[in-house]
Amino acid sequence: MLLDGKNALIYGGGGSIGGAVARAFAREGATVHLVGRTEATLDRAAATIRSSGGRAETAVVDALDEAQVDAHADRVAADFGSLDVTINLISTGDVQGTPLAEMSFDDFNRPIHNVLRSTFLTWRAAARHMIQQRSGVILAFGGVGDPIPDYNIGGFQISLSAIESMRRQMASELGRYGIRVVSLITGGIMETVPSDFEGFDKIAELVVEPTMLKRAADLDDVGNVAAFAASDWAKSITGSAINISCGSIVD
Repeated sequence: MLLDGKNALIYGGGGSIGGAVARAFAREGATVHLVGRTEATLDRAAATIRSSGGRAETAVVDALDEAQVDAHADRVAADFGSLDVTINLISTGDVQGTPLAEMSFDDFNRPIHNVLRSTFLTWRAAARHMIQQRSGVILAFGGVGDPIPDYNIGGFQISLSAIESMRRQMASELGRYGIRVVSLITGGIMETVPSDFEGFDKIAELVVEPTMLKRAADLDDVGNVAAFAASDWAKSITGSAINISCGSIVD
């Protein structure tokens, strides 16, 4: 198994993307530590993993709270012997559909603030232990992409672009300790959009039509690629992004 014996922290582990990543990690032998603010969703995700023979732990932690993040990472490293993989997949609180010219600054800034703060805190907490281990993998989810025509995405894409700058900086600083930092770029996951959402058809067209494969990446794709990126099979990849956008984003 690709991740046998590894301990992986998944912030937002009770969500759809976090759950997909957790299931893939657990399938490959990792003990997954599902972290989030809602105990019930974490417990459901953990139960699914355990029912398939995987190992899952849960913790109610606010990824925006510095003390909580540090204390939890310290506890995992102390109790389980290592902290090997971390990925931040919390919800961002973004507002979409409103033109920037009509949006309040708070709505614009919320995803940028939430993504940058939670990513910095979770990456830093993991890095401190990974430096001592001289190994570890930090994964990011998002990536730089062109603005979406005919759709108002607010501050969300800007927050993802900022994460890519953080990824490059962290990879540069942490590489000397054997720590890799890798982004996953998808171009959009339609399974995360409620089917009864008023603009579902429009979003589906915008996500799928630009792809070369005429399909968008799905949750299984994200989980499988995340497991690969976190494993030694990807040990030569750092400071870079893995593009699983089905060709909608061309590097």
